Amino acid sequence: MTSNLLKSPRTAAPAAVPPNDPPRPGPRPRLRARRPAPLVRLARRVLPVIAFFVVLIGGWQVLALRDDSPLMPQVPVIWQALTSAVTDPVFYESLGVTMLRVSLGFLLAFAVAVVVGIAMGRVEFVRRFFEPAVLIGLTVPGLVWALLCVMWFGISLTNPVVAVALSAAPALTLSIYQGTLAMDGDLREMAYVYRFPARYKLRYLWLPALRPALLSGARLGLSLSWKVIVLVEMFGMSSGIGYQLNNQFAAQDVAAVLSWTLLFALVMGVLEYGVLQGLERRLNRWRKVTAV
Repeated sequence: MTSNLLKSPRTAAPAAVPPNDPPRPGPRPRLRARRPAPLVRLARRVLPVIAFFVVLIGGWQVLALRDDSPLMPQVPVIWQALTSAVTDPVFYESLGVTMLRVSLGFLLAFAVAVVVGIAMGRVEFVRRFFEPAVLIGLTVPGLVWALLCVMWFGISLTNPVVAVALSAAPALTLSIYQGTLAMDGDLREMAYVYRFPARYKLRYLWLPALRPALLSGARLGLSLSWKVIVLVEMFGMSSGIGYQLNNQFAAQDVAAVLSWTLLFALVMGVLEYGVLQGLERRLNRWRKVTAV
């Protein structure tokens, strides 16, 4: 009895409490890129350009004041020559003639480059056949093409068109060829399996896939075209921007040469910022804007 009393009463084991389930994390909020205000976007695009021109003009003026030489005119003298050229109808006639020649030559080079570049990326024999031509075209200076075309075609319209095409086509072809190699192979297999017609492949497969290569090649080709057309007009034409530059060079008018050069660069800037970049933004508007 005593032993029974000394024994500790048997207590029931506590019931196991199930651990609390950790809270399940909810879906992560998607990061949405906040588009800045229109004025902020405009300032981001314009302010760096303005800063560049302020540094350029200020640096030129400092050098012109220090040297005090007619070979380096001051900014007001260049501005006077620039306004004189803009108000002269000869400038617009020369600009129209030059742009016509550049446009025809660039379109010819672009058409040839698209066909040859895609073919080089697709067919081994075509790649090996055109590789030496592309290499030679990239290494030959534009001055050589300008001189040869002047001797071959004289002062006809064929002269600047062929010179521009020969200078721009190799770089365009190489850009399109590299874009063809970077194209997704699954898309090409799908087009082959479903037996898409050639025009559908070109419109819905090749051109959209090669869009970055086409735009970068167009920038490079246009810059080469403008350089070559000036040389052609200086050596063998009687009209155009290059012809006017040659006249001012013969007169030893440094301010006039700089004014025509600045106007020439202004046209290139309009084409780049107003045409090419606008076209690029329009074609790539479907792309997602990253938040970081």
